[in-house]
Amino acid sequence: MDFERLEVWQKARALTVQVYQELAACRDYGFKDQITRSALSVPSNIAEGMERGSNKEKCQFLRIAKGSCGELRTQILIGADIGYIRQSSAAAWLEESTRISRMLSGLIGRIAN
Repeated sequence: MDFERLEVWQKARALTVQVYQELAACRDYGFKDQITRSALSVPSNIAEGMERGSNKEKCQFLRIAKGSCGELRTQILIGADIGYIRQSSAAAWLEESTRISRMLSGLIGRIAN
């Protein structure tokens, strides 16, 4: 299956775009770099995993994407706490990243079996 057709990849891509757009003017380059890297890691690892030949490799990259979701949620929470991310954006991103993480768990389960 083409990764571009996966709903989880589409959602991860859209979330990444939102993170980049919202933080475009952020002057804390260390924070901005870290959160955009973790956001970008999610759809990137989904794509890389789905392009791999074996199910074991696919699952490995999907697990990395899932881990990046956790990293992203942590950074969203901290970004909201320190005022870098609007509370409304943080709430929406936390909900979406949690949804993506659950979708990845389901996809991993289907591929692994």
